[in-house]
Amino acid sequence: MLQYEQSLWQEGYTALAGVDEVGRGCLFGDVVAAAVILPPGLIIEGVNDSKKLSEKKRDQLYDVILKECVAWSAARVDAETIDRINIKQAARLAMKIAVESLEVPSDYLLIDAEKVDVQLPQQSIIKGDATSQTIAAASIVAKVTRDRLCKEEWELEYPAYGIAIHKGYATKLHRERLLENGPSRLHRKSFLGNLFSEEQLSLF
Repeated sequence: MLQYEQSLWQEGYTALAGVDEVGRGCLFGDVVAAAVILPPGLIIEGVNDSKKLSEKKRDQLYDVILKECVAWSAARVDAETIDRINIKQAARLAMKIAVESLEVPSDYLLIDAEKVDVQLPQQSIIKGDATSQTIAAASIVAKVTRDRLCKEEWELEYPAYGIAIHKGYATKLHRERLLENGPSRLHRKSFLGNLFSEEQLSLF
């Protein structure tokens, strides 16, 4: 999990920021990105792709990452913007905001399968959240941040949809609740045409 980091440390980079996003495939809510700078040489046992970890383990590692990191930030781009500029551009925008919000400037970015529109040297790594500790740390911070929004904010605001259960993804429950209640203002309208017939969409 440190092969990329070790090579860059040897080149003299000292503030590597891992960058990742979560919520790209959701029907509801913001896409959330995180940027995390860990101290050179630090190993945090258990850090891995957030999707491979239990919620309890992610929460534990989230606390460790925030305690041990040099700097971290999380950024959100809302559903209205996603509909306007498309999800790929919204995810990249969230990543850009997260990087620019770091209290300690980064000197190199390690990004999970994306490019960030900032003037910094960077490397896009396919499945980076499973091969780079720095990216994996960012994936955990992004995932926990978004899951807490689902449970502590959006579920309370929109209780009819079961957001705390499915986190906004296109599960059977979520699709059923959408048909019953129609989309809320936080649903991504541009995503719904792929899941519902024209007849069903006319009910919204």
